[in-house]
Amino acid sequence: MGSAAPTLAELDASYIKVTRSTNLRDVPLPGSPEELSHSHCTDHMVTVRWTASNGWDTPEVKPFANLSIPPTASCLHYATECFEGMKVYRGQDGKLRLFRPDLNGERLDGSSKRASLPGFRFAELKHLIAKLMQIDGPRWLPKDQPGRFLYLRPTVIGNGTQLGVQTPKEALLFIIAVPWPDPSKKKQEEGAPHGLKLLASQPDTIRAWPGGFGYAKLGANYGPSLAAHGRAQALGFDQVLWLFGEDRKVTEAGASNFFIVWDNKETGKRELITAPLDSQLILPGVTRRSVLELARTHFAQPCGKLAPVEVVEREFTIGDIEEAWKEGRIVESFVSGTAFFITPVKLIRNGNVDIDLLTAGAERAGYAAQIKSWLEAIMFGKDGQENHKWGFVIEDEIEN
Repeated sequence: MGSAAPTLAELDASYIKVTRSTNLRDVPLPGSPEELSHSHCTDHMVTVRWTASNGWDTPEVKPFANLSIPPTASCLHYATECFEGMKVYRGQDGKLRLFRPDLNGERLDGSSKRASLPGFRFAELKHLIAKLMQIDGPRWLPKDQPGRFLYLRPTVIGNGTQLGVQTPKEALLFIIAVPWPDPSKKKQEEGAPHGLKLLASQPDTIRAWPGGFGYAKLGANYGPSLAAHGRAQALGFDQVLWLFGEDRKVTEAGASNFFIVWDNKETGKRELITAPLDSQLILPGVTRRSVLELARTHFAQPCGKLAPVEVVEREFTIGDIEEAWKEGRIVESFVSGTAFFITPVKLIRNGNVDIDLLTAGAERAGYAAQIKSWLEAIMFGKDGQENHKWGFVIEDEIEN
């Protein structure tokens, strides 16, 4: 009989080691060039090494520093890399919170496995982040400055020496945190309404496809899309509205999930519609899921001046949007995601047609703003939502 396979160590945040930095970094002011760079990291980072022979090593919080990896590392050649996008919020009650972190942990675990990287107990991710923020939170998100946040980037890479095409035998999980500009405070041209301008993708440009990995948060999903993104920005647009198939089905807006509120042509009922997950063309966004759950709970009946809406996940095309716009059935449109949060869409250019989504149904709109208000209350612990189950409070902050 053969010997039993060795037991590999699981990821366990309870064993984390801490090495404090003795050279603290400057904390940038809101709106400063450092904040706008999206790359000015906090004083510390988390790293956890993994090997195929032993599993996960002891996690470490250490001073922020560059990584050292060999030129033959798997991630540099075969895109064995995945990541998450999260935020930590300084609440109106002075507490630090994560928003539904286990959903991010579960998604990172799935993305890691899709890229042939190791899985892990996803609930451990929030505890690693909590330890990092116990140390960096008090200085980078002071209690006397509620309403601010840091962007968190947990990442897994295949970092071992491995030029051959094979499953990585070594990997590294690391977590960094950076100050991030508030998208709702982005400067607009004088007199211009707030909102995103989207450029519909061309038929020969595809972001994701059935059987692929559009549902996973892999770097390989983003690099090939940057050329189209750059062209869109050069034309004065914020993002690409990614379409798929001969009928040009709507999928995502840049790296965000896309929503439309309209009146159904056949039934006349008001709908909040977004693309479904079953095609695996789009990312199962945490904010997306939260939008749908809140809308199903609160919009089944009239909500203030807002008429009831039916929440629908189904395929729809850019042609459907253009037709609804021409017929006056569009109420509003918005995107959701960690980086852009809830941001209205004011215009889509499809070929030579500019679809004005901001003024089309302005007198009936307000769903996105209401959803944003509900989410902000949970994230920042205000308006009676201090103990909401979606908020994970980080205790035991260490004052510097």
